[in-house]
Amino acid sequence: MTASTPVTSERDLVVSILGYVARGGGGEHFVASAPVLETFARRFPHRVALGGTSVRAGILMSRLGIPSTLHLVTVNDTVRRLLPHDSDHFTTATEDTFYPHLIVQYDQGLRIRTDRLDITAPHPNRLIYVNDPANSTMLLSDDLGHRLSGAEVFLISGFNAMRSSAQLDDRLTELRAHLRHLPPGAVTYFEDAAYHEPAFSGQVRDALLDVIDVYGLNEDEMQSYLGHPVDLLSPDEVADALTALHRLIPAPTLVLHTKYWAAAFGPAATRYADALDTGTVMAAARYCHGDDVTDTDVARLRARPRRPESLAFAAAVRTRLGDTVHCVPGFALDVPNPTTVGLGDTFVGGFLAALAATGATAPPPPPRTD
Repeated sequence: MTASTPVTSERDLVVSILGYVARGGGGEHFVASAPVLETFARRFPHRVALGGTSVRAGILMSRLGIPSTLHLVTVNDTVRRLLPHDSDHFTTATEDTFYPHLIVQYDQGLRIRTDRLDITAPHPNRLIYVNDPANSTMLLSDDLGHRLSGAEVFLISGFNAMRSSAQLDDRLTELRAHLRHLPPGAVTYFEDAAYHEPAFSGQVRDALLDVIDVYGLNEDEMQSYLGHPVDLLSPDEVADALTALHRLIPAPTLVLHTKYWAAAFGPAATRYADALDTGTVMAAARYCHGDDVTDTDVARLRARPRRPESLAFAAAVRTRLGDTVHCVPGFALDVPNPTTVGLGDTFVGGFLAALAATGATAPPPPPRTD
């Protein structure tokens, strides 16, 4: 259960899930056989919802009164019904298609016991299993540049599902051309993800780093890049990890969102204080209430105490790194049935909504030294 193997059968899928549950980890995987996903889902209570970082972030932004425009590569009646009514969308799809993703969430303390296994989840998390031809080719609309000409913030996400290096190169070249239409001062936010082809992560970074203002990722992705676990409540380990990560990903600002805290790292870190807090609040609200969260739930959550260990961590890491870091502690939450799906997406939506609401602009690039 510790090896990463292709998922070609329902048994492979079960083995993959069990391995993650044993570690308390999260991840995303390509599944070679699409029918496996629906066969497995039919064995359990489930619900249909819209997902993907951009879509779920757009849904959250709509709740906060910030309309968005979504670039989609697949549409159908379910998508049309569930998209926010105050937001716009455009697509490269020429006909309706349906490629459901399987999302598995599990709670801390979940125990799976058989005559051969005894597994208890140390943390809650979520897993994503995908067979989506539209995502794997990620066709971009010729209208994207025109749409970007009026954007205040632009979220880039989704290239992690691509399967062809040559196609990925083509899409990245096209995207760079579209990005030239962004107004001066617009904030470009890139949200990382688990790449189905791990080597493609570097390919995307090499192509886009010079046009990204904020590079976001979670603790699973950070630890994967660093190649070792990091104690998320150790100021020394996290300070070293952020410094090493910034050498690998030298974006103007790194944003790391974790189960204990969220932090911005870079010369302009303090510019994003409100955005970090809004993202943290909205992700915590989703953790407690799922898709049914209300404004009253959010208001009550804001009044709840933050984790004591996270408060101490935030103060200590600020002492260690100074103004190059701004850290927002997470909340003390004890929820019997939490939602672990879409927390990062919701954080991103809250972060971007706060930027749009305050009219924040990207900081000027540092002076050239060559």
